[in-house]
Amino acid sequence: MSFDECYIKSVMRTIPDWPEEGVMFRDITPLFKDPKALRMISDSFIQRYIDTDITHIASIDARGFLISSIMAYQLNIPLVLVRKKGKLPGKTIHREYNLEYGTAAVEMQIDAVTEGDNVLIFDDLIATGGTILAASTIIKELGANVYEAAALIDLPDLEGSTKIQEAGIPVHTLLAYEGL
Repeated sequence: MSFDECYIKSVMRTIPDWPEEGVMFRDITPLFKDPKALRMISDSFIQRYIDTDITHIASIDARGFLISSIMAYQLNIPLVLVRKKGKLPGKTIHREYNLEYGTAAVEMQIDAVTEGDNVLIFDDLIATGGTILAASTIIKELGANVYEAAALIDLPDLEGSTKIQEAGIPVHTLLAYEGL
């Protein structure tokens, strides 16, 4: 099965002025009600990474968990979580970052990845790039390598994917939406 961008975009919806005025929120939740769309997306990512040397998927809170758990299962590799600060038990390491509409922090458990691991960072969407860059900083501080950053959606006008690439991390997305 090949990835069909038009079909996926027809299933998704855009919510204007959410979570604040001027933001066009790209809502992926309808994809989870459509088994065909979810399979197309999952299969596309799985095919991309099946013959790579990634050892872990670091998935970003929370919508990224849904697709990346399917990927990790099919690729037979560990899924580690990048969560909002204060959501993980045990010893963690955190980094702050800027959102398109505020600031936040993410964290990982200190034993999530180790030296020599080759980690794919996965999120549902790349906006300003702050979340992925914060996650990559943590992963590198834990001694692992960042293989690539992947997301279902890129918002290129916010230049996040450009910032990630300028930090030396390749980026792969399935869809792009122009405008904010």
